[in-house]
Amino acid sequence: MARRISSSSGSSLITKLILLLILGKCIVNSFTSNIPTSPNNMNANSTGSIVSKSTVISNNDQGDNKINQEKDKLIKAQAGKLEELKRREAALSRLLAAVRLEKLEALRSRPLSIGIVGFGRFGQFIARTFSKHGRVVVTSRSDYTDIANGMGVMYKPLSNLDEYFDEDLDVVVLATSIVSFEDTVKNIAPHLHNYIRAKDGNKAPLIVDVLSVKEHPRQILLEHLPKECDILCTHPMFGPDSGKNGWHGLNFVYERTRIDGVLLDPSQKQTFHQMPRSSSDHEADTFIEKDSGVIHSLHENSESHIESMDRMERFLSIWEEEGCRMVALSCKEHDEYGANSQFITHLMGRILGSKDLSLRPTPIDTKGFESVMKLIESTTADSFDLFYGLYKYNQNSLDTIVKLRDSMSDVVGKLKEMEEEDQ
Repeated sequence: MARRISSSSGSSLITKLILLLILGKCIVNSFTSNIPTSPNNMNANSTGSIVSKSTVISNNDQGDNKINQEKDKLIKAQAGKLEELKRREAALSRLLAAVRLEKLEALRSRPLSIGIVGFGRFGQFIARTFSKHGRVVVTSRSDYTDIANGMGVMYKPLSNLDEYFDEDLDVVVLATSIVSFEDTVKNIAPHLHNYIRAKDGNKAPLIVDVLSVKEHPRQILLEHLPKECDILCTHPMFGPDSGKNGWHGLNFVYERTRIDGVLLDPSQKQTFHQMPRSSSDHEADTFIEKDSGVIHSLHENSESHIESMDRMERFLSIWEEEGCRMVALSCKEHDEYGANSQFITHLMGRILGSKDLSLRPTPIDTKGFESVMKLIESTTADSFDLFYGLYKYNQNSLDTIVKLRDSMSDVVGKLKEMEEEDQ
């Protein structure tokens, strides 16, 4: 009896233990299923991870290849664009060369008749070059027949200006000194009137000045010349010395002042502006362009206007073809710049070249001192009349002298201050 009870209890106990083991395993499995895989438990997922990484690497390689391909395409496209630009540049260069040749042919097919009033050193200098581009007729107070013949140009005496203008000149260049300019203009004006009347008012030459100041001659020409004369104010920024080896790269300043009775306003950016001679003829002779507000002359598209423009451009083209650097500048701006460049250069040259300083070359000259001696030589080679004209007929010149004097006093004052500090 007792043995049966014992057997039954053991069997029950074993059953309970088996049930507890099964329950414990279930709990453990349930708990561990929610824990991330540790490095020791990665074997089961290692294959999947490797496949996933391989896929990412493969995708990255494909992306890099695509970027490289795009870069290659961009480089090839830029190289192709550069080649295209070079081809276009070469084509434009060929076109420019062809246009220049065509322009030269046009100039040579219709050469200008150029008169020069004043056949001194500068007049002879420009006549020599003009003779390559057209027929040149010169006049002066002195008889320069032999020199003119040697250049292949015609000389006419200044005492017979009616005969001079009968040469049917397209352009007349006034190559006189600054101080004699106004008297020269007043002298030729009546003869110009006679010539224009003889041509029934249908022909008048282009008048050009070449002075080193610009507002003064502009005012004189507008005041005294017949209204039929076109006016071009110019300043070749060189002369017989600086231009003896050619005009290439040398500055040529110009202002188109009057064309076919149209007075151009250099302060405006537009090419043509009518500045009325009086309020009474303003409405009759001009009109305002819609939107832009530009005031035009009614004669702007007339045959005489076109011929006047053509003549002026052909004359300017001579300087351009000789290699000048063409600088379009108003007379007012020219004189403002000139006082602080040309006039002060001549002023310093005259001061340094004065007898009181007696500067002379020495055996130990520096390059700087050699430049000073060249400045003295180049400025004193010009007449004192030119220097005086630069002073008298440029209202900005006196201001330059005052500033130079003040600057000199300032420098001397600083030297004295330092000397006192050393004592």
